[in-house]
Amino acid sequence: MSKKIGVLALQGDFEAHQRMLNKLSIENIAVRKAEQLEDLNGLIIPGGESTTLIKLLHAFDLADPIKEFYKMGKGFFGTCAGSILLAKEIENSDQFRFGFIDITVERNGYGRQVDSFEDDIHAKEFGKRPIHAIFIRAPKITACGKSVSVLAEKDNSILIAKEKNVLVSTFHPELTDDTRLHSYFIDKCI
Repeated sequence: MSKKIGVLALQGDFEAHQRMLNKLSIENIAVRKAEQLEDLNGLIIPGGESTTLIKLLHAFDLADPIKEFYKMGKGFFGTCAGSILLAKEIENSDQFRFGFIDITVERNGYGRQVDSFEDDIHAKEFGKRPIHAIFIRAPKITACGKSVSVLAEKDNSILIAKEKNVLVSTFHPELTDDTRLHSYFIDKCI
C-alpha cells in the first residue's frame, strides 16, 4: 500500500521535509486546509517558531481537524517546534499544544539562536552510523511518561522519542541528507 504524508505548511521549513519525502518516493502534500488531511496516512509538523505556528493553526482553523486526525490513529512526526506542539507539557508555559505525546519540553532548551549547534548522535533503532543532528533554538525534552520510548539521547538530553503513532525529534533531520528518521516515521504510519 502506498502512503501519502502531509507536511503542515503554515510556517517553518516544510519544503525541506517535502524534499526528504520526495527523496523516499513518498507522495506528499503541503497542508494548509483541513480538507487536505482527509486521505493522508501521517502529518509532519516542522520546526519554525511555535507561537507563530499556533497563531496560524487557529487562523487557518486547523487545530480541531488535526485533533480529529490524531483520534483516527494517524501518524505524527514533530521536529523542533513541532515537538513542542505535540508535547503534553511545556515547562513554564501555558501555550497551546496538542498533548499527543507524554513528554515535557523546555522551549529553547539549549539557548537562543546564537547557541544553535550541530552534533552526531547515536540511536540503536537507526543502525550503527550516527545521525547528524542540527539544533536551531532547539527544545529539550526534560521528562517522558512511562509509555514513551526514548530512541536517542545524549548528555542527559532526550533527542528522539516515540509514543504510539507519534514521533518527535528536538533537532532538524530534514536539513541533512539522512532519510532514516523520515523512513522510520513512514513505516509506522497506517
